[in-house]
Amino acid sequence: MTASEQPGRQESARAGGDKLRIVVMGVSGCGKTTIGELVARGLGLPFLDGDSLHPVENVAKMAAGTPLTDEDRWPWLAIVGSELAAAGDGGLVLACSALRRSYRDAIRAQAPDTVFLHLHGSKEVLGARIEGRTGHFMPPSLLESQLATLEPLEADEAGIVVDIAAPVEAVVAAALTRLAGITAGRGSSVEAQPALPAQPVEPARPAASGDYPGARQSDVDLQSAPFSLDDAAVAWVESTLGSMTLEEKIGQLFINHNNDYSPQYLDGILGNYHVGGMRYRPGPSDAVQEHIRYAQAKSRVPLLIASNPEMGGAGSSDDGTFVCTHLQAGSHPDKSIARQMGQVAGVETAALGCNWAFAPIVDIHYNWRNTVISTRSFGNTPEIVVERAKEYFDGISESRTVCAIKHFPGDGIDERDQHVVTSYNTLGYEEWNRTYGHVYRELIGHGVQSIMIGHIGAPELSRHFRPGMTDKDILPATLSPELLLDLLRGELGFNGLILTDASQMLGLTQAMKRKDLVPATIAAGCDMFLFFRNPAEDFRYMMEGYKSGVITEHRLHNAVRRILALKATLGLHAVPREELVPPSEALAVIGSEAHHAVAAGIADKTVTLVKDTANNLPITPETHHRIRLYGVSGGSHFTRADPLAYLDIVKDELEQAGFEVHLFRTAEQREAAGETGVNFMSVISEEATGDYAEKYDAAFVFANVKGFAQEAAIRIKWSSPMAAEIPWYATEVPTVFVSLNQPNHLIDVPMVRTAIHAHAGTREAIRAAVDKIQGKSAFQGTFNENVFCDSFDTRL
Repeated sequence: MTASEQPGRQESARAGGDKLRIVVMGVSGCGKTTIGELVARGLGLPFLDGDSLHPVENVAKMAAGTPLTDEDRWPWLAIVGSELAAAGDGGLVLACSALRRSYRDAIRAQAPDTVFLHLHGSKEVLGARIEGRTGHFMPPSLLESQLATLEPLEADEAGIVVDIAAPVEAVVAAALTRLAGITAGRGSSVEAQPALPAQPVEPARPAASGDYPGARQSDVDLQSAPFSLDDAAVAWVESTLGSMTLEEKIGQLFINHNNDYSPQYLDGILGNYHVGGMRYRPGPSDAVQEHIRYAQAKSRVPLLIASNPEMGGAGSSDDGTFVCTHLQAGSHPDKSIARQMGQVAGVETAALGCNWAFAPIVDIHYNWRNTVISTRSFGNTPEIVVERAKEYFDGISESRTVCAIKHFPGDGIDERDQHVVTSYNTLGYEEWNRTYGHVYRELIGHGVQSIMIGHIGAPELSRHFRPGMTDKDILPATLSPELLLDLLRGELGFNGLILTDASQMLGLTQAMKRKDLVPATIAAGCDMFLFFRNPAEDFRYMMEGYKSGVITEHRLHNAVRRILALKATLGLHAVPREELVPPSEALAVIGSEAHHAVAAGIADKTVTLVKDTANNLPITPETHHRIRLYGVSGGSHFTRADPLAYLDIVKDELEQAGFEVHLFRTAEQREAAGETGVNFMSVISEEATGDYAEKYDAAFVFANVKGFAQEAAIRIKWSSPMAAEIPWYATEVPTVFVSLNQPNHLIDVPMVRTAIHAHAGTREAIRAAVDKIQGKSAFQGTFNENVFCDSFDTRL
């Protein structure tokens, strides 16, 4: 319902008649109750706190940190208006937030002569007062949301504005003085005081019905969290924006994926497209650092340099330290593991010259079949995700790094991978708020600076904000203003930077033609576009979107302001260009012994015994000397790394421990080594013989199955039908299955009675697993129910 559709809208408010009806309005913490009571006493009128009129359901939602919806508010506002209309002799002073014009219109529908006293305060003053309160059901985390919602009094509304920065006595005195005309004459008009001009509404695509409140939230407050810029930084943002050509503004919207280390390549990207940020292609740390140094030197505006430090320093450069996975950091009671991972990630990426982490991941792993985030989520409850994500954020923030949490509105419900298909978060509005919404509110309140949007549709959330949307209208969040503006900017009050996930992913590209989707992401509420497909084409599409009006100038400028503000938050505007990238000596921390010691300590804590129902453990060289070793991988994938290279480490660690290791090779591997006359049936016949237990004392299967970003789901794929490496031998000798990646393999190997999750194919994790198999150290890791894959036989 729009403001104009609210019944009883007054084109010119009246303050008169026999009774004085005053609403003391403002956001939480402004002092509505304290000042309202004192004003009522000064006027000789009764006072009523509008919060006392809330239904119990509303109070419960606010106490849980959940913003109220308009559907929650309309009945409450009708009660507020009725109370004012029914006021006794003289009138009534009532405290009510009344943040939107439409809310005040709803009150005036019942009591047309209501006067509004707006208690206005800066964010800093309001925040300090909320922090000092106890026993109130409005938590401080909702202040951002309320400030974003606030629509100051307009010129045609009867009301006054009083600043609350002064002592309470002075605020009350000022309010009484401004209200004196009413108390004296009961017919004199009250001064209308608009506090700030209303912000224009700019929907990116037509709403299915009703108003478009979230679009109003697209404006940025540079001096509020998460930017919190001082006057000098704000001046830099505005002066830089003012000095830009249109081409430079359009270019700032792009984050380039640097596919080439040559100066000629960078000259072309920076000179032709003026990008706002980049993510390089990982390589040796010295080459990466020099690449970043050259790019910063050539860019007129300092660059945001992104990395993907989801596992520590690994993945940011070839020699970075693999500390642990997100799941690993959530698989032990010690929450500081996540902080250590963040600390190492920050130190190593900052040494390269990076300043922006596409991490932590705040998805919740509800569906065990989902392998996109199975190791990339801290766990399967919002509580563990919130706790560990905050720890990671705090750890990486010790370096000069800002974070982009991902993937809004939340992965982990669907089992598919957005790299190859659009996936969906199908939770209803209330359930989403209790789960993913809780996570995002907590991390926004914790200070996260940017949020990456997943190519994930959310049908029930979209329909909540756009009733009547059909199935074909549901788009991925990257193209959905109802999710970006109404929900993320509006209800969640996020003031930071919003960026898309990689734009080549099919989860986005299947939605519409490229020329349409490129500008549509910005129009819908994203501020930055992740990766060109073809630089010249995508830049042209974005420019055409601006010139055709798909992207308004207002939307473009707000996006660029946020991009520049994120750079100013990092202090990039105040650092000499030659100091934006550390000297080459800083690279000594990358892959250091100290960081590998951190990884070893975490591995010792997190290697997890999922089950040992046959009591096979411990297995030692003294009790089970001859080991048959099998390796299972997902085959070669896009990184082109040898998928079975980890077996060399496993074999080495087992032999160092004193085992005699017999490595199994498939028919394909044997043929590749030059053997002839071998096929999968001959290997089965040769391997599965009655004397197996005479040749081997135990069997170890080490699985390192990945396949990320190439498949919609990942399961074990054996080398052939009835393959000889499938654990048929679990009935012959003690068999131990060790996963070095996915936690859900028991669905494919339920016959094994001893299962271990070591989390990673690193030497540290493999060594810790081998030690624990022998009983040299205790298993300390924990696991959640996803490991049993909703099947009874996996527990046997």
